[in-house]
Amino acid sequence: MAYTLSEIVARLGGELRGDDCLVERLAPLEDAKTGEISFLASAKFRRQLETTAASALIMSPKLAEETGYGGPLILTDDPYLYFARVATLFHPAPPARPGIHASAVVGEGCRIDASSEIGANVSIGRDVTIGQRCRILPGVVIGDGVVIGDEVTLHPNVTVYHGCLIGSRVGIHSGTVIGADGFGLAWARDHWFKIPQTGRVVIEDDVEIGANTTVDRGAMADTIIRRGAKIDNLVQIAHNVQIGEHTAIAGCVGIAGSTKIGAYCTVGGAAMFVGHIEVTDRTHIGGGTLVSKSIKKPDNYASSYPLSTMKEWLPNAVHLRHLDDLVKRVKELEREIKNLKDSKEPNND
Repeated sequence: MAYTLSEIVARLGGELRGDDCLVERLAPLEDAKTGEISFLASAKFRRQLETTAASALIMSPKLAEETGYGGPLILTDDPYLYFARVATLFHPAPPARPGIHASAVVGEGCRIDASSEIGANVSIGRDVTIGQRCRILPGVVIGDGVVIGDEVTLHPNVTVYHGCLIGSRVGIHSGTVIGADGFGLAWARDHWFKIPQTGRVVIEDDVEIGANTTVDRGAMADTIIRRGAKIDNLVQIAHNVQIGEHTAIAGCVGIAGSTKIGAYCTVGGAAMFVGHIEVTDRTHIGGGTLVSKSIKKPDNYASSYPLSTMKEWLPNAVHLRHLDDLVKRVKELEREIKNLKDSKEPNND
């Protein structure tokens, strides 16, 4: 695909400065060549302007003034977001190719809109509803009674267990499992007794879930992913968890059962949440953080130790083992010092 800058501005807004030109691709600033468009969102990369061969750039008015760049520009207050929209313009999602592949298996009582695509070797259970313009790609398995909205894409080998509900404009990537049993067990003196997991997974509109993520069904109530949430690859979401609207969760995060994470939160990679806690809206959790209690005040939270050499870490680890003894000794010394001060104070009687 190729667009002139004026065509891009007409579609996406912004202001064209300099000569109009044709661009065919997007590229990183340092690698961009003639016929490509890139962006500058931070002044710390301004040196790359000296060597870039991009035909045009996306930049904020402030950065354009500071750098004095003289080439063709699209000016916008948020260059990174504008770049994302241009990328979508150049690489639109493939449309559904209506029809059901001959190798697909569709159970009784299903309602599949004629505009949707059902790929090769898809298995669909009984009484499933699939809306308009969906793409159910090869190898997907959908259990009985699942309801799927419009314009949903299930990438190859996604599994959606029985009874789950998926809204519209949802994307779920390969290998992800929606609605497997939560880890519910009762100890029966000498063995574990499995608790039936009778809730569902409910995924609201405009959610995207990465590859090889697992979202467990609720034990009795539902596990819920709210509207606009974005979840990366290899995330574990346990039973009865609730994820708020427009919250973004990076890869390898683990969320234990019945945890509630609010709206507009961000969670860094490999963060861990204990169960039965609540995290308020607009909270930001750093990568590798252990969230061991509820968070009621929105802020940036982190608990990771800084990286150190093994030589530095070993003695620190030894000291940590004796931290409780050290605290007791400090408190004892504080009492002794207080007693000494009290004994030396003049008696006014």
